[in-house]
Amino acid sequence: MSARKRLARGPEETARKSFRPSSANLQVISRLLDLSIGQQNHELTFGPSSQTKERIGRRVSSTLMKLAAAGSSSPSKWDTECLINLALTHPKADLDEYLQPFIKSPLAHRQVMARTETQRRYVQTMEKTDLVFNLGPAGTGKTYLTVAMAITFLDSGQVSHIIITRPTVETGERLGFLPCDLTEKINPYLRPLYGAINNLIPYEKYARLAERQLIEMAPLAFMRGHTLSQTFIILDEAQNTTRTQMKIFLTRLGPCSRTVITSDPGQNDLPGGNPAGLKEAVALLANIPGIKICHFSPANVIRHHLVRAIINAYDNANNHQITASEKKP
Repeated sequence: MSARKRLARGPEETARKSFRPSSANLQVISRLLDLSIGQQNHELTFGPSSQTKERIGRRVSSTLMKLAAAGSSSPSKWDTECLINLALTHPKADLDEYLQPFIKSPLAHRQVMARTETQRRYVQTMEKTDLVFNLGPAGTGKTYLTVAMAITFLDSGQVSHIIITRPTVETGERLGFLPCDLTEKINPYLRPLYGAINNLIPYEKYARLAERQLIEMAPLAFMRGHTLSQTFIILDEAQNTTRTQMKIFLTRLGPCSRTVITSDPGQNDLPGGNPAGLKEAVALLANIPGIKICHFSPANVIRHHLVRAIINAYDNANNHQITASEKKP
């Protein structure tokens, strides 16, 4: 194998867009793939490494150049990390199709991109399935993509309004009595959902939609007694639902409605003794036509690359504990 291999060639301005500032994207490619990279004007070369890593580096660099040539903004280090992870987990994926707008809605002020193969399949499943369960660890884009799809359905007239709910369960600590009204009490639990919406819709637009009750957020306890017709319903953090709560929620589905249930089974905050509703619902409903179960793995995490390593470390520790307990007489 030669000491250096020519990697990619493109117009000088495109190369500058792809790899500035201070070749930050090249540094990401070098660090994550353990490659030595050289750059002369707009020509890139790789130092000795495995053919697989050199091939991935070549593909990622070429995609970054095309992305830079097509848009006004420079690809970010995060874009580069996502492309590398995609190439590692799905070697046959067409990288040029990624980091391009995937969910489009005039209502949203930013374009939503599918950054992993699983995200693409999840979006396609939501488009054509009435009830979807989504199970996966934090950082896989579950809530964000679901909210984006709900906004698209509202904007296209496929539903008349959106309802977003989640159980109000404290994460390992007791907050005690909060001296405020009901809205102020539940806002801390719904704040991650507000974050996703505000990232997609300008606040002024959201405020008008909320005032007209086209987008509503409520604790899960408020679902009892409602029949939700022509509605896109999102249940977030569903791993914290009890069996009773899950059954009540699932039976709210009315005509021309779409329901998506997102969850992270590894972060169950239910108080001891309360049977979890998510596991039972998935087991009972998985084979019913019109219901789909989507699974995200740690490989689909699109936060900092260390988050994938952290989740894997915890999962491995849990697996060792389970194995050890099974061996005890």
